[in-house]
Amino acid sequence: MRRSLLFIPGNRPNMIQNGEVLPADALIFDLEDSVPAGDKDAARDLVAGALRALDFGSRECVVRINDLDTKEAKTDLDAMVRAGIHTIMVPKVRGAETIRSIASLLSDAEGAHGRQEGSTALIALLETAWGIENAMEVALASARVTGLALGGEDLSADLGCPRTKEGWEIFYSRARLVMAAKAAGIDALDTPFTDVHDFEGCERDALFARGLGFTGKLCISPFHLKAIHQAFAPSQEEIDRAAEVVRAMREGEKAGKGAVSLRGKMIDLPVVRQAERVLALAKAAGLLDDKELDHDPR
Repeated sequence: MRRSLLFIPGNRPNMIQNGEVLPADALIFDLEDSVPAGDKDAARDLVAGALRALDFGSRECVVRINDLDTKEAKTDLDAMVRAGIHTIMVPKVRGAETIRSIASLLSDAEGAHGRQEGSTALIALLETAWGIENAMEVALASARVTGLALGGEDLSADLGCPRTKEGWEIFYSRARLVMAAKAAGIDALDTPFTDVHDFEGCERDALFARGLGFTGKLCISPFHLKAIHQAFAPSQEEIDRAAEVVRAMREGEKAGKGAVSLRGKMIDLPVVRQAERVLALAKAAGLLDDKELDHDPR
C-alpha cells in the first residue's frame, strides 16, 4: 500500500530515527536534493546504518539515490543494496535507457552482496518534459519498476512555468503519467504538495490526484500524512459496493464461474481487483476489518 511516501533527508539522523513511528506507508530516505554536496558520503553511511539497525516495521523503505550522471549514483546503489533496501527511487528519469542502466547496476550489486537478483524494486521519478513524454517506455523498461512518480517542482522549472497550488500547469503531465502507470499495472504517485502549513490545500490536492487515478502521493512533511490518508480513504458507499463485488465473486468461484452478474452488470477480474484495492484502502484507514467483509448484511 502506497498512499503516502514521506521524504526524509538522508543527513538528518533525528528525522531518520523518527521514521520508526511516523504513520507513512513508505519512507523515502533522500540522498539527492535535500543533501548538500559535502554531506553526500556521510548521508549515505547514515542511511545504510539506519536500514541495518532500526526497525521501520511494515513501512516500505525507499532511497532516492543521486542522478545517474553523478559520481555518487553507483556508490549509492551498492551501499543501499548491501544494507537491504526494499526500493530505489531513480531521479530525473528521461527514458527507458536510464532504467535499464540502473537495473543492470542493481543486478551487479545484488550478486555481489548475496541478494536475489531482481529483489530490489524501482520507482521512476519523472521530473522533465522528456521523462513525461517517455512515461510508457519507462514503465515497461524493467520488471523492477513498480511505480512512476511525478516531480512537479523540477518539471515546472523544465517547462518554464510557475508552480501553483492549483496545479493546472502540470495537469497534462499528471494525466500522462497516470495513463502510463495504469497501462503497465504499476503505481502512479503524485507530486508533493509543498506548502507544509496548508493542511486543507494538501487534502484538496490529494483528492484531485486520487480523482485522476493516482494511487498515492509523495510527501515532504509529516503534517501532511493525515490529509493524504483522508483523501485516499474510500467512502462508505465505495466500501459497501466493493465488499459486495468481492462477496459475489467468491460465490461465483464456488460455483465454478469466472465472471458473475451483480445488479445486472457483469463482474470480472479487473472489476474485482479494483474492489480489492478499495477494501485494502479501507483497511489501511481503519474503516474495515475482515469480519465485516465476511458479513453480508443481506
